[in-house]
Amino acid sequence: MKRILCATYPILSGLGIYNIEKDTDLDIFTDETSLMYILKNQISSLMIESSSNQGRPRDFHSWFSSFQRISFGYLLPTVFSSTLLELRVKVTSVDDCLFLLDGRFNQLRAFYVDIASSLPKSNFKINKEKLPNLRCFSLYCFSEIRFYDNIIIRLLHRMSNLEELALYLSPVVCDKKFIDGNNLKQNIIDYMPELNQFGFSIHSTILLKDQIDLPSNEDIEHSFKDFSNNKIISCVNYFFEAKYGACHIYSCPYLIPTYQNISNNFPGGLFRYVSAVSLFDEHPFEYEFFIQIAQSFPFLKNLTITNQKGQNNKQYRKSNNNNEDLLIRYPYLKYLDFKQTHNDYIEQFLLDTKTCLPYDIVLFTDFKSLQRVTHNFTRNATRVNCSKMRYICLDRISRFPKHFKNYFLDKEIHVV
Repeated sequence: MKRILCATYPILSGLGIYNIEKDTDLDIFTDETSLMYILKNQISSLMIESSSNQGRPRDFHSWFSSFQRISFGYLLPTVFSSTLLELRVKVTSVDDCLFLLDGRFNQLRAFYVDIASSLPKSNFKINKEKLPNLRCFSLYCFSEIRFYDNIIIRLLHRMSNLEELALYLSPVVCDKKFIDGNNLKQNIIDYMPELNQFGFSIHSTILLKDQIDLPSNEDIEHSFKDFSNNKIISCVNYFFEAKYGACHIYSCPYLIPTYQNISNNFPGGLFRYVSAVSLFDEHPFEYEFFIQIAQSFPFLKNLTITNQKGQNNKQYRKSNNNNEDLLIRYPYLKYLDFKQTHNDYIEQFLLDTKTCLPYDIVLFTDFKSLQRVTHNFTRNATRVNCSKMRYICLDRISRFPKHFKNYFLDKEIHVV
């Protein structure tokens, strides 16, 4: 690839690299003979995306593997460039993000980073040098964040000339207060006089320790009174059994592919870009709730449900058209995961009289729960939907029931 690009494209200024091997992506920044090192004074736009899978995954572990990410570990990047203006990259940790913003790309104007973990090394030193040329910054991190103030805010304070900012963070663990409009204004907006576009989705949590005057959703909404240019949605939940509170704030339109921890307080709306959703509550999800989910996320592919409370009303309503059953349809669903979930929800998705599913869905659930709902894999009412599924068994089963192997779409059953 290096020989071809150097020989054929002598004035190459933009480069996107996809599906490269795990070790190769690190060499791009650390090997002085790498393509990036050779082209460092002419590339102005660089996008790197490496993948561990090509084609259809066949073994159990590959169902969980995703894009490989760049991780420098203790091997610091050696590539410097005075011409790189735009960089899009996925990294393993916040350290890797900070390494790339330590001044080696001093003309960088746009930086888009997806971080897998916000946990830094214990001895990592925060760089305080300003990034005066950076005009656009996007940070995506859906991993537990305990260093919002010490790392993320301090990083943003180095970007005083930002014009466009996007923050997608979940969950941010806070000591006492949720992240609200006042927090964003005082800690971010007031430090960026040139900022004219700010998109965000931030899910913050607090532990419940007998606090008095917990903020309501109306309180959070009021904190955005000065955000006149954007439509801001907020949703506050308190889970007293789990002893924590959660607050989700986001600007519209909602542009990211993930919406986490939806409860019965879900404000609704239409989310055309979302493909992965997780549901959690300490109160039952009734049938009408799932109708709302299907309507709000028309292109849903991955659905995770966590709820141990059984439904109060397992009956489903009739449509007004000839009194036909109103099926809930998920036409693009590919992965269905039940985590610590009451049997009522498993049953609802397996009954073809309640839920219409496409073919080739990957199902994750407890084997005993599945056994009960399907009447030991003999229940005709659940046979149609199960015949569309590939079941991933997460339990050690020494012997499967007689009818188990013929109950699902594929006989290839993965057992851990």
